[in-house]
Amino acid sequence: MTRIIMHGCNGAMGQTITRIVKEDAEAEIVAGIDIHNTMENEYPVFQSLSQCDIEADVIIDFAAAVAVDSLLDNAIVKRLPIVLCTTGLTEEQLKKVKQCSNLIPILKSANMSLGINMLLKLVKEAVSVLAPADFDVEIVEKHHNQKKDAPSGTALALADSINEVMDGQYEYMFDRSTRNEKRGKKELGISAVRGGTIVGEHEVIFAGTDEVIEFKHTAYSKAVFAKGAVAAAKFLKGRRPGFYDMSDVVRI
Repeated sequence: MTRIIMHGCNGAMGQTITRIVKEDAEAEIVAGIDIHNTMENEYPVFQSLSQCDIEADVIIDFAAAVAVDSLLDNAIVKRLPIVLCTTGLTEEQLKKVKQCSNLIPILKSANMSLGINMLLKLVKEAVSVLAPADFDVEIVEKHHNQKKDAPSGTALALADSINEVMDGQYEYMFDRSTRNEKRGKKELGISAVRGGTIVGEHEVIFAGTDEVIEFKHTAYSKAVFAKGAVAAAKFLKGRRPGFYDMSDVVRI
């Protein structure tokens, strides 16, 4: 049995994970953390991890970027592994995450779904073949109108995967409205759409001369991310300190 503390338990993802875990015989949410303790849960809820006195094996974090520093500090004190799913972290916070992974196990992924992690692998293979053939690369991501950060962490992860293969040659282009010039050969365009209740859609476009190849992933429900987060929590239980990602879980 994997005992989980749900950080951000009263948010949309926190509640989705709560429902998923209720049907999982191998996992249990033993406590929640949320500054907005206005909901009834079947487990005790605390305003911060420092106040939580419940024994657990791992934390799943789906809160806000502003809460990550405190989460890291208190997780180190309690020696608790973290499945870190919050996006929109600053460079300074990302650096702190890496430093903290020397002391506790941390699994960080911009996207917890199996499909997205397969897509990360596919675009790496694609760019290694298509970039030398002068294909341009564009990423378009779409999310609901309540999402604050743009572009999404998943869009940036896709861009980083592509750029890793290309030894960092690409320059990320988030806004062309200020440029009155042709597209550069080493541009990687990243566009964000926000509207309605779109759960998540990511499209990677390889545009060449007279042909276009598109890779697309669409999430129809938050359950795909919740299931991935729970699988990651089970994986992280009992692991040694280190920095992990979903490829370690799904073994793609």
